[in-house]
Amino acid sequence: MLSKLNPRQKEAVKYISGPLLVLAGAGSGKTSVITTKIAYLVNTCGISAKHIAAVTFTNKAAREMKERVTNLIKGKNARGLIVSTFHNLGLNIIRKERTILGFKPGFSIFDQQDALALIKDLMLKDLGDDGGLAEQFQNIISNLKNDLVTPEDAIAQAASPQEITVAQIYSRYQRTLKAYNAVDFDDLIMIPALLFQNHPSILEKWQSRVRYLLVDEYQDTNTSQYLLVKLLVGIRGALTVVGDDDQSIYSWRGARPENLDELSKDYPSLKVVKLEQNYRSAGRILKAANQLIANNPHAIEKKLWSELGYGDPIRVIKTRSEDAEAERIATEILTKHLHKKAEYRDFAVLYRGNHQAKLIELKLQAHQVPYKLSGGTSFFARNEIKDAMAYLRLLINPDDDNAFLRIINVPRREIGPSTLEGLGTYATERNVSLYSACSEMGLEQGLASPKVEKLRRFTHWLDKISENCERNDPIDAIKELFNDIDYEAWLHQHCSSPQIAEKRMANIWFLVDSLKQSIDKDEDGETGIKEAVTKLILRDLMERQEEEDESDKVQLMTLHAAKGLEFPHVYIMGMEEEFLPHRSSIEEGNIEEERRLAYVGITRAKQTLAFTLASKRKQFGEVHSSAPSRFLDELPDEDLEWEGRGDESKEVKQARGREALAGLKNLLDS
Repeated sequence: MLSKLNPRQKEAVKYISGPLLVLAGAGSGKTSVITTKIAYLVNTCGISAKHIAAVTFTNKAAREMKERVTNLIKGKNARGLIVSTFHNLGLNIIRKERTILGFKPGFSIFDQQDALALIKDLMLKDLGDDGGLAEQFQNIISNLKNDLVTPEDAIAQAASPQEITVAQIYSRYQRTLKAYNAVDFDDLIMIPALLFQNHPSILEKWQSRVRYLLVDEYQDTNTSQYLLVKLLVGIRGALTVVGDDDQSIYSWRGARPENLDELSKDYPSLKVVKLEQNYRSAGRILKAANQLIANNPHAIEKKLWSELGYGDPIRVIKTRSEDAEAERIATEILTKHLHKKAEYRDFAVLYRGNHQAKLIELKLQAHQVPYKLSGGTSFFARNEIKDAMAYLRLLINPDDDNAFLRIINVPRREIGPSTLEGLGTYATERNVSLYSACSEMGLEQGLASPKVEKLRRFTHWLDKISENCERNDPIDAIKELFNDIDYEAWLHQHCSSPQIAEKRMANIWFLVDSLKQSIDKDEDGETGIKEAVTKLILRDLMERQEEEDESDKVQLMTLHAAKGLEFPHVYIMGMEEEFLPHRSSIEEGNIEEERRLAYVGITRAKQTLAFTLASKRKQFGEVHSSAPSRFLDELPDEDLEWEGRGDESKEVKQARGREALAGLKNLLDS
């Protein structure tokens, strides 16, 4: 089990006598350490798998970890092992302790859009605001939750008029969520952390359940996640955390890289093991990464090294414009694909902001180079499709409270937050769904008759649609549903142009057509509308958890999205001041995180790395000169091969010309 690990990795796996920090550089095999250590704890140390938990930040990382662990721990020995994201762990704690927390079964989880819609409604009702500040309020509330600040604390601490207003909206927001029997994403961490703080007996129960804890990507933890870990571990110190302060790039999401430094204060006996051998990149790439990141302060120094050879020079390509920059990248990728038989999937183009993708997309399309744009909006993530899916989910399952809350006012039915809060409170007391509560006679004791009438008008209408689905053609009934609510008019009211509204309505009819095809394709006639909708819901979930695309396409993504990935050939676009580092970071004095972001980009490359930049860029209709990024000056000059700076030798230019001609000849021959 340990034979494939290097000495430092083995040391990290075998150390179990106290808290351990594994400072793992990029590409140093940290996942192997975590998975092997879990197996070591079970197979060698005799700790039952049900008493071990490993947490990370993404479903993809958790799935990969779990798959690798199950290959090392055989059969029933792996039973009860927890390998999950922080949020899944929090969700499980809330589910198990829902009674003391005051939730009824089947509580809903609000995603970011659901939460934003509720905040907008509250701001409209309480402040008469049009929702223009709703996103700002949502971010502030999210940060308060991540810092474990309750609504009561926020109200007590508020000093300025805006802070008082935010605190009041936060208080109403939390009260309304509770009435809806719902939580939001941030609650999944805050609620368990506060529960453990305030109920020692429950904390003791979970400490007995989780006797050894492993945490991946520890530099990305925020205040509430840090406290959750600290409480679960307790004085026992049975903890292994793996992290890299040089890859902390999510401060805007509340991540605190200083949590790595706090470990030595919380655990004076903390042992540190550094993983510095890189299994991904050529030596020259690692030298550049090391020299760049050395400009940031470090509590613990580390230096990546590799046995994979020194590698090709790192190219810096300066072009006359952003158009020429994108053209150069596209033609190089095409030439290398045809001339050197490189797979398209081996290339990644990374950039600081999503807006930079448009030009490279157009150039790749023009050259018929297939590509995948990561971070684009999936079909099921579109607002109109989420609305339609909520109607369909409620149609087949009236107990789906989350679906009910999403569409009760889409389009608006003059059913305000206070009505829904009263309905939610009544449903919680009766332990029934919101939909069922609408038809109960007792509801009239807590809500005024006009409010009850509006709710019942909605449920009676949907009941009729449901009956129509059962008795007649279900597709016709669903079309009738969208026509009844005049959803197209709703889109025209809320879209910036008629063309966008028409496209979004076309998406709705595409969804309905997908339902029809699902029913029509079933030769046995066993697929009814409920089965068809369930299949669509499954497609939605699968798409949200989709593994990376394995087809032969160039990968386009932001530097943030590239973290954790690797590619043989990497281009980093826009290596200019105000792009990388970004203008806002320069103004805020947050250059260190921008440098870490550049470091992450560099360490994605396995074989070749190229930086591109433009001399001039068009902004707001005017052409402006661009300055090369300061980070280029921090790289080892002897390892860089510049092009377009004006100081190349005649021989270098001739060699490049010959290579371009050879590529063109190969392209024509193909």
